[in-house]
Amino acid sequence: MADKTLFVTGIGTGIGKTVVSAVLVEKLKADYWKPIQSGDLDNSDTQTVKRLVSNTPSYLHPEAYRLTQPFSPHKSAAIDGISIDPQRIVIPATTNRLIIEGAGGLMVPLTKDFLIIDLIKQLGAAVILVSKNYLGSINHTLLSVYALQKENIPIIGLIFNGTKDIYSKEVILNYTGLNLLGHIPEYSQLDKKAIIDAGNYIEGL
Repeated sequence: MADKTLFVTGIGTGIGKTVVSAVLVEKLKADYWKPIQSGDLDNSDTQTVKRLVSNTPSYLHPEAYRLTQPFSPHKSAAIDGISIDPQRIVIPATTNRLIIEGAGGLMVPLTKDFLIIDLIKQLGAAVILVSKNYLGSINHTLLSVYALQKENIPIIGLIFNGTKDIYSKEVILNYTGLNLLGHIPEYSQLDKKAIIDAGNYIEGL
């Protein structure tokens, strides 16, 4: 797969986008960029990826916005007294492949009228959608795919994260017709070794 800019988004919050991003950065020796970080700046997603990645070619680009509150970006920015300008969110210069990690799901607001899905479209990135099996995940996955397709945003494929559920997986893949890029298992200890191992479950990139 030759796409240089891949946007990792999920079907919701807490799906495992950061773990999947770390796996992709490690496997592809790609750069990483989290445009907007909301909350926990002392343990940001960028810092987590840095801790989990072993290779040296990858460069972790600084966030465009660092917000102190653990809420949706539009709320965090308001509390911080910051006005998010989507036009300031520009893909960093790099000759390497780039993994971009979103915030939450597709419909998370960056401003009152600009969502994550709008940012993906603005950046012209292709999407890797992360799904996780739980009650309601089929609905959330299919809605996410529908939204991306409605906006004509290219979807490279799906990565499942965590516990397997063959019933959910079959329905999602059959209905969407998307490529299955892999299924990352749960690890008792998430460290550099686990991230390298998880890369063995990813194909087609």
